[in-house]
Amino acid sequence: MTQTKPVKRDSMKLPIPLWEFVAMMAAVFGLQALGIDVMLPALSLIGEELQIANPNDQQLIVFAFILGFGFPQLVFGPISDRFGRKVLLQASLIGYFLTSFMCMIAPSFYWLLAFRFIQGITCAGTRVAAGAVIRDLSAGRAMARIMSLVYTVFMIVPIIAPALGTLVMTVAPWEWIFGVLGAFSFLVFMWTQFRLPQTLPEEDRRPFSLKSIREAFHAVLTNRISFGYMIASGVIFGCLFSFIGASEQVFDDVFGRGDRFWIWFAGIAGVLAVMNYSNSRVVDKWGMRRISHAVVLVFIALSLVNLLWMQFVGQDFWVFYVLFAMTFACFGMMGANFTSLALEPMGKIAGTANAVYGFITMTLSSLLGIIVARVFDGTVRPLLIAYVLLGLISLSVILFTEKGKLFGVGEGKEP
Repeated sequence: MTQTKPVKRDSMKLPIPLWEFVAMMAAVFGLQALGIDVMLPALSLIGEELQIANPNDQQLIVFAFILGFGFPQLVFGPISDRFGRKVLLQASLIGYFLTSFMCMIAPSFYWLLAFRFIQGITCAGTRVAAGAVIRDLSAGRAMARIMSLVYTVFMIVPIIAPALGTLVMTVAPWEWIFGVLGAFSFLVFMWTQFRLPQTLPEEDRRPFSLKSIREAFHAVLTNRISFGYMIASGVIFGCLFSFIGASEQVFDDVFGRGDRFWIWFAGIAGVLAVMNYSNSRVVDKWGMRRISHAVVLVFIALSLVNLLWMQFVGQDFWVFYVLFAMTFACFGMMGANFTSLALEPMGKIAGTANAVYGFITMTLSSLLGIIVARVFDGTVRPLLIAYVLLGLISLSVILFTEKGKLFGVGEGKEP
C-alpha cells in the first residue's frame, strides 16, 4: 500500500473505508479497555486464590496495568515520529500478546502485578501509534468526529467485557481471562498487518535524537491550549478510573448487587457509548469547545446533586445509578473533544504530542483514581466528593487555558 499524505485542517483522508478504519482504531483502543474491564468480575476471586489480605489491594491488578500505560508513551512518541506508526503498533501488539500469557502463569500476586505492569507498557505503544495514525489522517473537527466514532465503537468493549469475563470463569479458571486478551491482540495484529498502511511519509519523519525529542517536547509543553487540555483531561478522567477501580465494591459492598455487576456496568458504559456517538453528530455544528465546556458544568452539577442525595436522603441504589449514569455520560462528550483540542496544533509531531498527552492524562488520572479508590469506606461518599472536586479543578484549568472565556471564544477560537 502507498503512504498517505498528511491532511489539512478540518479534513480527513483515509486509506480504507471509514467504517473499517473506525472499527480498526476502536479495536486497538479496545486493548486498553479490555485489559482493564474483562477482569473486574474476577478481582474478588483472584484476591481469594492469591490470598490477598486487604480487599482494597485487589484494585492493584487494574492499577498496575494503568500505571504501566503512562510513562512509556514519552518514549514511544518519538519512536513513532522517527520510524513510523505501524512499526510501533505491530511490535506493541506482539508484546501485548506475550504478556497476556505471562499473566496466565504468574506464580504469585506480585508476579501478576509485575506482568500486568509490563502489559500496560505494551498497550501504551498501541495507544500512541493509533492516536498518531488518526492525527496523520484527519484534523480539526473532522478528527473530533472520527475520535467520537472510534470511542463509540470502543465503548462496546466495556459493555461486554465484564460479561465476557464472567462467561470465561463459568467454563474455565480465571487465568484464561488473560488468554482472551492474548487472542484478541493476535486478531488485531493480523488485521492491521494486512489492512493498515504506513501513515507517516518518509519526508515528515523526525530524527531520533535528544535535540529533536527535546524540541518536540518543548513545542507540546509550551503550547497553552495543548498543555491546558492535557491537564484538564487528566484531572477529570481521574473520576473515571476511580470508579473502575472501586466499581465491583460499589455494586457489591454498598448496594448488594454484585451478582449482576456486569449488567450495571454495561448500562453505564452503554450510556457513555451513546453520548460518544451523539458527539460525532453534533461536533461539526457546535464545535469542540462549546460542547466540552458545557458538559463539564453538567458533570459537576450532577455529581453534586448525587452527593447531596446520598448524604442527606439515603443511599438509594436507583437514584445513585441513574444520576451516576448521567454523570458518566458526560465523559462521552469530553474525551474526544479534549483530545482533538490538545492535538490540533501539533501537526507533524503528532506522535510525540499524542505520547505526551497520553502520558500526562493517563498518569494524572490513574494516580488520582488510585487515591480516590483506595479511600473507599463502604459508601459512595468519597467517590462523589471526588467527582465534585475534580470537576471543579478541571473547570478551573480550562478557564485558565482559555483566559477566562468559555464556549469557543477564548484563545485559539475554532473556525
